[in-house]
Amino acid sequence: MSSATADPLAALSSLPGVSDSVDSVRKAVDRVYGHRVMRRRSTEITAEAALRGARGSAALSGADWVLEEVRRRTDFSEPGEPHTVGAALRLAAEAGQLLSVWRQSPLRVLARLHLVAAGGAAPDDTVGRPRVADEPVDEPSISLALPDADEMAGRLDGLARLLLAGSEAPALVTAAIVHGELLALRPFGSFNGLVARTAERIVLVGSGLDPKSICPAEVGHAELGAQAYAEALAGYASGTPEGVTAWIAHCGRAVELGVRESTAVCEALQRGAA
Repeated sequence: MSSATADPLAALSSLPGVSDSVDSVRKAVDRVYGHRVMRRRSTEITAEAALRGARGSAALSGADWVLEEVRRRTDFSEPGEPHTVGAALRLAAEAGQLLSVWRQSPLRVLARLHLVAAGGAAPDDTVGRPRVADEPVDEPSISLALPDADEMAGRLDGLARLLLAGSEAPALVTAAIVHGELLALRPFGSFNGLVARTAERIVLVGSGLDPKSICPAEVGHAELGAQAYAEALAGYASGTPEGVTAWIAHCGRAVELGVRESTAVCEALQRGAA
C-alpha cells in the first residue's frame, strides 16, 4: 500500500476480481435484509448471528465447540478452550458498543478488544497494549513469520492513519485489509485472531454494509476451514496483487456464508421452528 496513492484502500478495489467479490457480497446482504422476518424480528436475528459468529471465531482459535454447547454453557472461567469461547462471546457483545469510538481511534478500540478478550488470562502489564521487543506471542493458530515489534508498531500506526483518513473503498475491501493486517502483525501477546475477526465485524457494521450485524463473517471463515483461512492469509501476507485479491475474495465468501446462516435462521423463525 504505497503512500504515493491518495486512497490506497480504494486502489485495491481495482484489482482484477475484487469488484466481483464486492458485488456478490452486496447482493447477498441485500437479500437477507429483504427477508420478511427481518421486518419484525431483526433483534433476534442479530442476537443469533452474534452467538454463531462467536462460535465460529472461537473455532478458528482452536475451540471448536458445537453451537448448542456454546448456547448452554454459562461458565467460561477455565483456561484453554472455555476461556477462548468466553472471549469470543464477550467480544461479540462488545463490538456493537465501539462503532463510534472506532471512527475516532481504531487503536483505542483494538486495545479495548484485547482487554475484553484477555479477561484476566494475560499478565496485567501486557493487556490492552501492543507488544514491545522480546515479548512472546501466543497465537498457535497463525503460522506466518512474526514481524518484530518496531515493524509491527509502524504498520499498525499506518493502518490506523489510513482508517482515520477515510476511503472510498467498499466495506468488504476495508474489512478484509483490517482483518488481514491484524493477523499478519499480531500486535498483542495473545488473542489476535479473535481481535482481528471482531475488527472485521466492526468495519462491516460501521460501514453500513451490515448495520444490524446479521451477516457473521466468522461463521463463514470457520465453515471454509482453518487450512483455507491460513492459505488465504499467507496470500495476503505475500503482498502480491494475486494474494491480496484472493484474501479479499476469501473474506467475501465468508460474509456470504454468514448471510446463508442468518437466512436459515430467518427461515426457521418463519416456520416457527426456532
